[in-house]
Parts: sequence; structure tokens; C-alpha cells
Amino acid sequence: MDSPSVRFAQFGPSSRRIRLQTLVRLRWLAVAGQTITVLIVGVVLRFPLPFQEAAILIGALAVANLALSAWFPATHRLEPKAALALLAFDLLQMAALLFITGGLANPFAPLICVPVIIAFASQPLRHSLVLIVVALAGTTALALSPYPVPWYEGETLRIQPIMQLGVWCSIASMMMFAAFYAYRVSHEATLLADALAATELVLEREKHLSQLDGLAAAAAHELGTPLATISVVAKEMERELGGDERFREDVQLLRSQSERCRDILRRLTSLSAESEEHMRRLPLSSMIEEVLAPHRQFGIQIALIEKGDRATEPVGNRNAAILYGLGNLIENAVDYARSKVTVTVAHDASRVSITIEDDGQGYSPEVLSRIGEPYMTRRPREDQRAGGLGLGLFIAKTLLERSGASIRFGNSEGSTLGARIHVEWPRSVMDVADKNDLAPSTVMPI
Repeated sequence: MDSPSVRFAQFGPSSRRIRLQTLVRLRWLAVAGQTITVLIVGVVLRFPLPFQEAAILIGALAVANLALSAWFPATHRLEPKAALALLAFDLLQMAALLFITGGLANPFAPLICVPVIIAFASQPLRHSLVLIVVALAGTTALALSPYPVPWYEGETLRIQPIMQLGVWCSIASMMMFAAFYAYRVSHEATLLADALAATELVLEREKHLSQLDGLAAAAAHELGTPLATISVVAKEMERELGGDERFREDVQLLRSQSERCRDILRRLTSLSAESEEHMRRLPLSSMIEEVLAPHRQFGIQIALIEKGDRATEPVGNRNAAILYGLGNLIENAVDYARSKVTVTVAHDASRVSITIEDDGQGYSPEVLSRIGEPYMTRRPREDQRAGGLGLGLFIAKTLLERSGASIRFGNSEGSTLGARIHVEWPRSVMDVADKNDLAPSTVMPI
């Protein structure tokens, strides 16, 4: 089963790269906000303000934005180091603007957290940590600002040192909390998106494999004409050269082999025409046996318990998603079992259920609380015959739930050890209402 390193190899690091156009638009928003704020404070409120220095800092951000827009296409995605450099520039520009307008006494001081939050939401962790260190250093520098906060002329707004310390602690704690929250949400969203993409790839592969019988029938049909020509030519050669000892055996072999090929193609065509319905529809017992068969060769006993009469079992259409999902759960149980896996199948008029139990160590409480999440940690095991409990289980759970199933994970009750997985469908989802005449598109297939 896939691990995060395998996922990285499959999907690459592009999901953690920010688009340059996104950063440029955020910067223009910052330029507009800073300009409006300076004008309101200096022109409307008439507070004394270092207009020249503020204009230089805001202009520097605008010029940098224009340069980036001119040098790179809008679709360009930034490498982590480039994104770190740009976000560090934004942070230092904001810190400088706050430094000359009162430092931590400025009510806009918490805005220094914005570049850090963007970094943790879009960049690798090690680069983001560098930026938060720079932000904390900048926040500390703001506490040492000698410039007063813009206030009414003739009055000075003095902030006591203890108050500045409180503001510093507030900004630092908000920065770290928001950064951690943004990173966790972004990271989990990325993992989920990659896992769902892998799920779609697995489902497409399973559907492709299930369609190979149709491709075989098509190949048989296409090969029929040239093979018939070969057979006719072989008959003519046998009639003309049958009396010649040099060629008689070779000609007879050529004709017999061509006839054998025609028989094989006839059987393939007949299988597609006569048994298509049989292959498309699958009784519950046949589906279970098809899922279990590949896992009986690994030294683990697989016991099948059927609770219900086969005469009344549901019959549905073949579904690659269900076959793969159940197969993955069985494989996981076999990997972790000591000696035995028990599969219990039950059905009645309203439901169909499959319970998979193994005699291994079961799920630990921390794994059980997070089971089904992509790339989760594995449960305890005594050997290392297979991969950990991770993306494969997420794919199986997702595919089965899409088919209409509900899944419960737990451990066996009582003195029996081992994991227990209960999968249940409504009978209407798994059964064909009219087994003699029903279009494939009107049922949820097995």
C-alpha cells in the first residue's frame, strides 16, 4: 500500500507550489490597502505621518509586482525558494512600514502575520519555518521602534512596556496558531486530493481489465477473415501438393493449425455472444469466491461462512469498484492474520452484509480513531510481509462507500483477538429487480 513517499513520486511536489499570479494579486491588494490607510490617516484624520518614507515602501512593493508580471507568465508556479524570497520581501516591507508608524503600538501590527500564513498554507514546512523565524524577529524589532504612532497633533500616544510585551505575545501566539492551522488544513486537503486521484486511477484500471473480454471478442471477429483466407489457401496447397512427400506433412500441419486457430476464435466469439449475460451478472456467492480466490495461496486459512440460502441470494451486475474494495480488505486481513481469516456473508430481504475478521492483533485505539484516512499509520504487526495500512485502505473504503455500502471498523469482541470489518449494503443496491430482463444501466452492479 502506498506511503507518502510513494505518493510524492507519483504526484510530484507541484501541489505545494503557489501560482505567481495568486501572489501578485494578493500584493496588489496589499498595495491598495496600505495606500488607502495612509491617505485616511494622513489626509482625512490629519495625523502626522512620514509620507515620503511610507510612499517609498509602498512604491517598492508596487514596482516589484510590476517587474514580476513583466518577467513571468501568469501561469508560472514558484519554486519553494523563490516563494520564500517573495514572501520574505513582503514581510520585511510590512515590518518596515509598521516600524516607521509606531511599531507594536500601530493597530495594524497583526498584519505582519499574513505572509507567514500564506507560506504555511502553500509551501513546504522547512521553508515556512524559516519565514516564521524572520517574522518573529521582525515583530521583536517593532517593539523597539523609536517612532511614535500617528496621533493628534500635540499629543503623544505612549504604550507602556508591559503593554508592548503583551501585544508581542499576542501577535506571536496568533502567528504560530494560524500558521499551524493553515498548514494542517492545506496538508490534509492535498493528501485527500491526491488520494482521491489515486482512487480514480485504480477504478479506471479495474474497469479496463473487466473490458478485456470484449476486446478479445472484437479481436476474434477481426482475425476471422484473414484466418479463413489462410485456411482456403492451405486446402488448395494440400490438394496440389498432397502427393509430394517433400511438402505433404508441412501442408497438413499448416491446415490443421489454421483450423485449430479458427476453432479457438469461434469459441471466443461464442463465449462473448452466449455468455455475455453470465459474465455481466454475478451472484453474491460467485462474487465472494472471485474476491477470495487470489488470497488462498499465502498460508493463511480463509474460512467462508454463508448465512442464507443461495437460492435467494442477490444477483447483480459486475462492479470493479466493489471487487477491488473487498479484495483490498481481504488482502489486508490476510497480511495481518496469524493463521486464519473468517469471511461471513449474510443476506435477507432488506440487506446484504459481509464481515471480515482476522486473528491478528487488531487495531490499536489511535489507529481505530483515524482509520480510513489517507496515508495513516499502520496497525501493529508481527512481521513485515506487506506494506502499511494507508492509501490502499482509503481507496477500498472510498470505492465501497460510492457503491452504497456502509463500513464499520473495529476489533473482535470477547477473548478473540483480531480486527473486524463489517460492510453492509441495502438489498436493493446489490440485487437485480428482474433477473430475466433488466438493462445494465438501471442497477447498481456487484
